[in-house]
Amino acid sequence: MQRSQVRHNFLVNLLDGTFFGLGLGFASWVTVIPLFFASLTESTVLIGLVATIHLMGWQLPQLFITGRMARLTRYKPMVLAMTLHERIPMFVLAGLALLVPSIPREVALVAAFVVITWQSLGAGLTANAWQSMVAKILPRTIRGTFYGVQSGSANLLASIAAFIAGSLLLLPYPLNFAICFFLTGVAMVISFVFLALTREVEHTPVQTAPKSFADNVAEWKALLKSDVNFRWFIVARALMQFGQIGAAFYTVHALRSYGVSPQLIGVMTGVMLLAQVVASPLLGYLGDRLGHRAMLAVGCVAMALGAGAAIFAPTGEWFFLVFILTGLVNSSQWTSTLAFTSEFGSASTRPYYVGLSNTLIVPATLVAPVLGGWIADVAGFNATFLTAMVGAGLAALVILVMVYNPKPKRDADPALPFVPAIGD
Repeated sequence: MQRSQVRHNFLVNLLDGTFFGLGLGFASWVTVIPLFFASLTESTVLIGLVATIHLMGWQLPQLFITGRMARLTRYKPMVLAMTLHERIPMFVLAGLALLVPSIPREVALVAAFVVITWQSLGAGLTANAWQSMVAKILPRTIRGTFYGVQSGSANLLASIAAFIAGSLLLLPYPLNFAICFFLTGVAMVISFVFLALTREVEHTPVQTAPKSFADNVAEWKALLKSDVNFRWFIVARALMQFGQIGAAFYTVHALRSYGVSPQLIGVMTGVMLLAQVVASPLLGYLGDRLGHRAMLAVGCVAMALGAGAAIFAPTGEWFFLVFILTGLVNSSQWTSTLAFTSEFGSASTRPYYVGLSNTLIVPATLVAPVLGGWIADVAGFNATFLTAMVGAGLAALVILVMVYNPKPKRDADPALPFVPAIGD
């Protein structure tokens, strides 16, 4: 593959992620969408379920579409078809918001859950094919840089959009939410246009006929049995879920225990986003040169230090450090994890690795936040933060002692075996 082709794919996929991030800023899963559900129900359980559905929709489907992916000669058509199901729902959600005054709240609540479940599953059905496509069209020497720059630019535009969304939410209800969701859909349409410009050559499919579910399970088991390094990577990722349980309580702890004002929390959140904008491309660049295993370890150490800083914070202002470290963790969890996962296996087995790495940690993803909340209720926030430190420390230990950087295989990227990094 020509360097011009690599540059083209780098640019259009960067712009895809950038505008997708812009859209998510208008309809943040952390603020705007939970606020919309809070307008429909007073149940904290149902509001908390929104984040769970979002995460499960991303992780759970990735393994179960590998059979279909094995019969593809190009990933792009599947990516474009599936990603419609994570973009169209935002327009539907905008329409639903406008209907809220004229329909029963219970009906609106159920409909809203259906829409976000549709959107979340659309993201999960897209994820494996998209990651496999990126690994195919970009050489391994720049994948970390790509994920990092894309994440940084997406977070930058998301922070700008979030600021605008804050002003839009001052408009009359439910027009305020409808506008936010509509702008998200528009940004995602622009993102889709750039994604569709991706250039991908055909490859030889792994299989030509569908296999039974039992045969697929047998392949997954064989892969896990033969690749000890990957098994330890899964263990490390599961431990990371427990290492992150403190992050959900940093804001509440700062407000209740240190009297930090909501306005200052807003500033700290902005600092966290800025940290992600800076850290993501830096971690990606360093990972391409030093190995993404090292950057994953850095993220785990930052995870432990953030929890420790929350425990021993002498004043409320200390939480600026906590939020900066959280931004570093978030960057590592996206940039380094995606880049490192793409290095396992060959072009034919990579979708299995991607699917297994996400779907197998679902139990830990479900249990960890529940455990964190239970510990906080029983023993206080510091006990939760201490548990997070242990989980993060164990994850770092596993990465440094048991996991190693996979050796590149000659058939890992048949379309571009050894393309030099951009600028070389």
